[in-house]
Amino acid sequence: MKYKLTVKQQKFCDEYIKSGNAAEAALKAGYSNRTAYSIGNENLKKPELKKYIEDELKQLESAKLATAQETLEYLTSVMRGEQTETVATAKGLYKNVEISAKDRITAAKELLKRYPTDPLTEAHLRKMEADATIAEHQAEQLVSGDTDTSVNINFDIPKGDSDASKP
Repeated sequence: MKYKLTVKQQKFCDEYIKSGNAAEAALKAGYSNRTAYSIGNENLKKPELKKYIEDELKQLESAKLATAQETLEYLTSVMRGEQTETVATAKGLYKNVEISAKDRITAAKELLKRYPTDPLTEAHLRKMEADATIAEHQAEQLVSGDTDTSVNINFDIPKGDSDASKP
């Protein structure tokens, strides 16, 4: 996106992104010591500059953060022993050392957390989801000012378990 910024404004925004300090950014952009604080605050209120800073921060953030896909691929490669590491010992640095069995098992556990297969883990996840749903509903009630605090919970009982309610 093209922004209509002066050279000073552009420099201010870029410096602000680096430091997070408006007065310091204004000084580095070429504003005077006397006006740096007030100009810095003014610049942060200007819609065009604000939008530029927000867009640049989003772009930086997305470039630095690993995606879920990248994370899963990395954990898989660790689990399969495809990654190596550098190990420091009293005798020196050893490069390209195979990942330990312990680290491979840890990677496998992390992957299984995302793809649960045992019934206990699946039940635990369902409980956490239900708790989250209840908490969200309660938060909505607080925000809306609704004083009705009752919660309806519906269970789907499989058709084959018609005697499930009997001991």
